[in-house]
Amino acid sequence: MAGNSKNSEMLVVDGYNIINSWDRLKEVAAVDFEQARLELLEILSEYHHYSGIETIVVFDAHLVKGSIRKEEEYKGITVVYTKENELADHYIEKMLDELGRIKRIRVATSDRTEQEIILSRGGTRLSARELEAEIDDEMRLVAKKRKKINMKNDIQLGRLADRVHHKLKDWDK
Repeated sequence: MAGNSKNSEMLVVDGYNIINSWDRLKEVAAVDFEQARLELLEILSEYHHYSGIETIVVFDAHLVKGSIRKEEEYKGITVVYTKENELADHYIEKMLDELGRIKRIRVATSDRTEQEIILSRGGTRLSARELEAEIDDEMRLVAKKRKKINMKNDIQLGRLADRVHHKLKDWDK
């Protein structure tokens, strides 16, 4: 394993646990749960894009009669819907058993019991609050970098505009 390289790191998110833990998503979920789910996926896909960390979001579908496990890709992240009678926790535990020795797996959930199981199976736990803070920090860094790049571009455009203006003046003579 390559230490803490982002290629060997995986973030696994217990989707409904995070929705029910983050205030900004809880409010949306109270009105439209599907919209809260999509907002979480948007946030996580943007985080994945900037961090480069492989991200998997797991949603419980265990109460959905006849549901089969379904995986789909959403803007670079993997979204898993568990099958009937399979909890997201159980899916995550199996994943830790299979990949925990190959990859550094961080699991985002605020479920205390699940956090203990994650630690016992070689994973690293990340509470919903810690994940939110990590994502917010990453987005602040990205915004700061963008601002710096935009300032450089503005300076270069200003210089270019001055040169073009002088050339036009000379050309007009």
